[in-house]
Amino acid sequence: MKIAIIAATSFEIDTLLQHLDAEGRKASFFHYEYKGHEIHPLVTGIGAMKTAFAMARFNEATNLDLAINAGVAGSYTRDLKLGTVVNVISDRFADLGVEEADGSFTDVYDLELEAKNKYPYTDGALVNDGLKYSFDIKEVKGLTVNKVHGTPESIDRILAKYQADIETMEGAGFHYACKNMDIQHIQLRGLSNYVEPRNRAGWQIELAIDKLNQTIINLLDNIEKPQERNKVLDWL
Repeated sequence: MKIAIIAATSFEIDTLLQHLDAEGRKASFFHYEYKGHEIHPLVTGIGAMKTAFAMARFNEATNLDLAINAGVAGSYTRDLKLGTVVNVISDRFADLGVEEADGSFTDVYDLELEAKNKYPYTDGALVNDGLKYSFDIKEVKGLTVNKVHGTPESIDRILAKYQADIETMEGAGFHYACKNMDIQHIQLRGLSNYVEPRNRAGWQIELAIDKLNQTIINLLDNIEKPQERNKVLDWL
């Protein structure tokens, strides 16, 4: 299988790259051979715009069997423990619109500037509903933002509007690119912090990245062709 690993920063997949260096073969500067797969790491830079652009310019994109977006995320819910790896099956751009005089947010669909059910959107969301592979990883709904939420008021407003589980800065850009290019894809996120008034002391980035990389390595070790419908075990 030809698989791309898409990350905003190299440190989010550093453990995976070390594993591929040790256990696989670097076939070229751009890809590895590992367990019968051709693995293409791609570091895009931070943000949905850079992610979507990098995917569109990626030479191997149209030949991929699977694209995996790997990164950390903040959780809106305390029901998910930090370090948990989740599969984002629905994502949306959560700050594309206008801020009203009372501080509330009106998105482009409420403004009727965009059709909320025009492809690739479903009710304004990018839903990963055509995946041919099966993964036993906790499924969640995500929001993609340019500015992470850091006040109780903004957090309460965004949750009331979208009722999501996690927040990232790239996910919807990844889904948008993959859906428009007809690429099988999955967004995996390790939860590094809770979305709350900014408190870096409570973050567990190393734990989240470690669990994320372990999960991806396990996925690569076990994934088979779509017709096999092989379930990849969740390491958590």
